[in-house]
Amino acid sequence: MICRKEVEAKSDPMQWVLEHLADFTYELRKSSTKPEHTQQEIKIVELDRIDHSIIRELQKNARVTVTELASRVGLSKTPCQVRMRRLEEQGYITGYTALINHTKLQQNHIAFTEVKLSDTNSHALSAFNEAVNQISAVEQCHMIAGNFDYLLKVRTRNMVEYRQVLGEQISALPHVLQTSTFVVMENIKDVGV
Repeated sequence: MICRKEVEAKSDPMQWVLEHLADFTYELRKSSTKPEHTQQEIKIVELDRIDHSIIRELQKNARVTVTELASRVGLSKTPCQVRMRRLEEQGYITGYTALINHTKLQQNHIAFTEVKLSDTNSHALSAFNEAVNQISAVEQCHMIAGNFDYLLKVRTRNMVEYRQVLGEQISALPHVLQTSTFVVMENIKDVGV
């Protein structure tokens, strides 16, 4: 909860109160005597610049302490924790993950694979979607509007392993008609997961 000392310690208390009004409103709503809300019942509060700053900082380093995060976004610890909890509960933050050095793991071969299906009815799409999720080498799968149906990002140790994944797993997916591969020569920009 926001305390009076925190407000009085700021050089411009009114500006501080305005910036933290969303936190205060959220805390009041949560501390009411009503039963706990389900995920769908929680009112989504519009994000402000501080919420966006918290998200950007967590994208850079999800292991940052709350105290350090609060300092970076210009809040004290408690309002920062309240905002983080709200962002999680409202689905803006869905989890935290580690970024991996794939070169050290000897998995730095990346290929993008276009996949064209023989059929695109809802049953065929569902069958493909379910099956592609079972292939661990496929890091990403995107349904595409264009001359093909899906674009896969496939990570393996080398070309030999990629050919094996393509021939034995991707080509065997339901309704696959044709594939086309584009091998990455150099990774210029990758913003995590």
